[in-house]
Amino acid sequence: MAEFVHITTAASGRRIERTGVAARSRGPAGARGVYCMPVLASFTLTHQWARELRRWHPGVLVAVHLRLPDDEPVTFGHYGAATRVATAAQAVAAIRALDDPRGYEVFLPRAVTAAEVRRIRTVPQGVGWRYLPGAHGRRPCTCPACVQPGTPNVARLRRRYPYDEPPTPKNELMARLRAATDADEIVDVLWELGRGRRGGAEELAYLVDHPDPEVRETLESVLGSYRGREARRLRERLQTLLPDA
Repeated sequence: MAEFVHITTAASGRRIERTGVAARSRGPAGARGVYCMPVLASFTLTHQWARELRRWHPGVLVAVHLRLPDDEPVTFGHYGAATRVATAAQAVAAIRALDDPRGYEVFLPRAVTAAEVRRIRTVPQGVGWRYLPGAHGRRPCTCPACVQPGTPNVARLRRRYPYDEPPTPKNELMARLRAATDADEIVDVLWELGRGRRGGAEELAYLVDHPDPEVRETLESVLGSYRGREARRLRERLQTLLPDA
């Protein structure tokens, strides 16, 4: 039997225990089914989709552990690329053999029965990657070609990553940062500060211990565009506090 993990909302957990996982997602060929990921040696890689899926599914996510017959027909591949038809066992073996399985997924073109659900477990909400594998420290492109209409939080994303506006002077940004009253405002200003090479990382040192993890993560990424020893020191300190990307 081949073992997989399907990430879904905690609100669906009780229903899934009774009736299984419904075939609600569209696969590469248009059929409805269920996306999942093989159970790998790495916890982070097994649950890598959790963080990206949080952008699309508000609320707490859980991991549904599945056991499928080895000869179950599935498709698998890197998202956005051509997929391969294989058995469940072949898909697991192929993905386990990869040097970098980030971004890979398996599609089961049917529903999952309740008998195939082994257990439902909580999963750290920040595990995995966001936007694209390896995106940590890189700003996503927000042009109309890359960010399609209907993308969740697109307005906020474009405020953080403007693609067609001149940069705001640093003194104005620092004034906005000092006046910010919540984490969202702080994150928005930090991303604007990260648009160019800068000095003065010590001005941001007070945010290293901010209680909001997104502020700390954004700060670590933005400090990559700052020059000097203090920027490197602050990044190293933040990297010890952040989950694996």
